[in-house]
Amino acid sequence: QVQLVESGGGLVQAGESLRLSCAASGRTFSSLSMAWFRQAPGKERESVARINRSGGSTSYSDSIKGRFTISRDNAKNTVYLQMNRLKPEDTAVYYCAAKEGAVFATGARHYDYWGQGIQVTVSS
Repeated sequence: QVQLVESGGGLVQAGESLRLSCAASGRTFSSLSMAWFRQAPGKERESVARINRSGGSTSYSDSIKGRFTISRDNAKNTVYLQMNRLKPEDTAVYYCAAKEGAVFATGARHYDYWGQGIQVTVSS
């Protein structure tokens, strides 16, 4: 079993930055591929960014490409999402997710473990 705990969310103004963190426990972190998802009210959960277990490969959705960066520190069992130039449409609950194996995936159905989610609100 894997436990994931997100932190770093909050309320910011458009154009500002936030960094989300997700601390993992319960399994060897370096065996897990990780991802960030988000869900806005009335919308489906959206895959935002993905990283493989070594950190050497990443992938992003078109809506945030060039503004967000996913990274991980396997020594600290933590994955990060640096969010720059935030927009009001980035407002959502952000979730950290983990799956076993070297290769990340886009769909939520591929991920076995989920954090509780953290609110990010961007005001205009």
